[in-house]
Amino acid sequence: MQTLYTLEAQEQTLKPGDAARILQKHFDQSRQLLSYLLYLVIETARYAETDARLRASKHLPSEEDLKVNIKLAGNEYLWKILEDESLKKALEADKPHLQENRELIRKLYHELVATPEYQQYIKEQSREKKTERDMLEFIFSTVLLPNEAFLAHIEELFSNWDDDGEMISQLVMAYLGKPGSIAFQEIISKEKAEFARLLLLTVMEKKEVIMDLIRPRLKNWDPERIATLDMILMQMGVVEFLYFETIPPKVTINEYIDLAKDYSTPQSGQFVNGILDNIHKELVREDKMHKVDFRTNL
Repeated sequence: MQTLYTLEAQEQTLKPGDAARILQKHFDQSRQLLSYLLYLVIETARYAETDARLRASKHLPSEEDLKVNIKLAGNEYLWKILEDESLKKALEADKPHLQENRELIRKLYHELVATPEYQQYIKEQSREKKTERDMLEFIFSTVLLPNEAFLAHIEELFSNWDDDGEMISQLVMAYLGKPGSIAFQEIISKEKAEFARLLLLTVMEKKEVIMDLIRPRLKNWDPERIATLDMILMQMGVVEFLYFETIPPKVTINEYIDLAKDYSTPQSGQFVNGILDNIHKELVREDKMHKVDFRTNL
């Protein structure tokens, strides 16, 4: 959907492979967002060491300065994350340190230190797995996510935050609960990536075929007032009707209603539902609902 919308807004002629490259860019942005969020969790936790060093290096450090607790820097789950080869490669490729805001990380750390949860954490001498895991999850879900400065920083760096933020945040929480559970070089499985590529290319290649089904339903609508995104969603829906044999039509309709509600206008869900439902009924009535395996079309 995002890629088709981007292509629709472009004025220049597409070159072979442009659509697939833009789609891959969207996949890459999701991975970069995920790795950057994890990087900030890591750096916030590791700032305990930095804070201790800065306090101890004062000209006249106080007794309190010399007793800064660095238990968090030795968090067992944190070190499992730091040893994850897949994440190491992602961080090496994405270079999040070039985008970081050290002052923000400092403030996030001190906000963390002031919480009762952190104070309880450093009082405990043992390192129980649940406690170690819960602290990292606490940093992300309770310290970082609600912080306005953090959100402003992420929104400035990642244009996909509004679209991908909820999904990527869930991935962060899942990963913090089980370090090493994500293959960052294949954040989108090969099967899903191939499905997305073929859906994109089929919409583009079969556009006239699917518009022949959509146009007759638009007689009572001013084409200029139909949201571009609504048109894209209808095209994708009709393509799934005709060419993606493993997807039940009712599933297609429900998915595109939800997408229209989430990303388009307040009336879009009802509008997309009406058009797709009418097309589906006509295809069934005229015995044209014989899906062709999409893999044979490209």
